[in-house]
Amino acid sequence: MEIPVVRNVLEANDRIAARLRGEFARRGILALNLISSPGSGKTSLLERTLSDLAGEFRMAVIEGDLQTDNDARRVAASGAAAVQINTDGGCHLDSSMVSEALLSLDLDGLDILFIENVGNLVCPTEFDCGEDAKIALLSVTEGDDKPEKYPYLFHKAKALLLNKIDLLPYVDFDTARARACASALNPGLAVMELSCRSREGLDLWYGWLRAAVRKKREGGTL
Repeated sequence: MEIPVVRNVLEANDRIAARLRGEFARRGILALNLISSPGSGKTSLLERTLSDLAGEFRMAVIEGDLQTDNDARRVAASGAAAVQINTDGGCHLDSSMVSEALLSLDLDGLDILFIENVGNLVCPTEFDCGEDAKIALLSVTEGDDKPEKYPYLFHKAKALLLNKIDLLPYVDFDTARARACASALNPGLAVMELSCRSREGLDLWYGWLRAAVRKKREGGTL
């Protein structure tokens, strides 16, 4: 007896993701899928980014959470368009959810679409949402062995943001070890150390975003 359920689910997801990727390419929209554990600072990073780069880019956010619209309200306060997806217990966003959320956004003239995925290092990595790149966040309040424990995300990501570095004096986190483990999994991974609170390192992230937008406008891939 053949039971191709998982394969069928992923194939259906990938078909929608391919359609989304084509639409983003046609419109020149850079789509980024932010993935991390709960509490790593995805929403704080978006708040800073949306406020600081508001004069340069038109940006929008799709927020994924189990319940509430707390994060969507936070990012919308920056003036950016935001759509909340509540998964009602689901551990990830998929391409069909993103496709539906896009119906509530004006994509004309949009430069960057951020997809803030549900806090989880496993399931969100498996599901393509049509993004140009997965962005991994790892805060120093977590273990520096996360890249070893959850290798698939760090292998798939285009950039790794080591967040909350202002707390390094108070936690036992070896940034060199985390960087080395992640880079061993993905030699082309861009690794940036930053703090949303102190603003240290945000210029590196903004520089990466500017370069990614330029490449997307030129028709390239990240």
